[in-house]
Amino acid sequence: SKMTRLFVVVASLALGSGLEPQVGRRAVVATSVGSVAGAVPAQGAVESVVATDRRGVPVVASQWEAEHASGRTDLVGGLDGEPYILLTEAGKLEGYALKAECTHLGCLVGPYDPMRQRFVCPCHGSEYDRTGAVVRGPAPKSLKLAKVDVVDDSIYLSRWADPDFRESTT
Repeated sequence: SKMTRLFVVVASLALGSGLEPQVGRRAVVATSVGSVAGAVPAQGAVESVVATDRRGVPVVASQWEAEHASGRTDLVGGLDGEPYILLTEAGKLEGYALKAECTHLGCLVGPYDPMRQRFVCPCHGSEYDRTGAVVRGPAPKSLKLAKVDVVDDSIYLSRWADPDFRESTT
């Protein structure tokens, strides 16, 4: 069987982390975590993955919710080894995560700023609201979504297949 490689973010974007804007989304370290990959069909495409912290350790949902009860956001290793932002509301994980890649030129978006109520890209100033919807360019699109499921206290990320709830239906 093939080992699935996930890339785990080496820098936390928790408020006050001091992450320099020059650190792009590729500032990751390859970590072999084949045992935490979700279902892998014969084609080799990953259906879902267990969210991991920056050390490559699977994130425990109940612990995450307790530590992020105030609505603080943070990064986890997710689909395709890319960094994703997990969100909590009222102490519970949201049913979606945001890919932490600006849709303008692919920079790693900054941490959520609760005062401004925005994620801000440090490269060119694009802004996204808490749902990842773009509110100020030059980014052309909202941040990509991933589905979040909690099973046996593990957090699984999978491709977003539903319509984008942030887009207007009018």
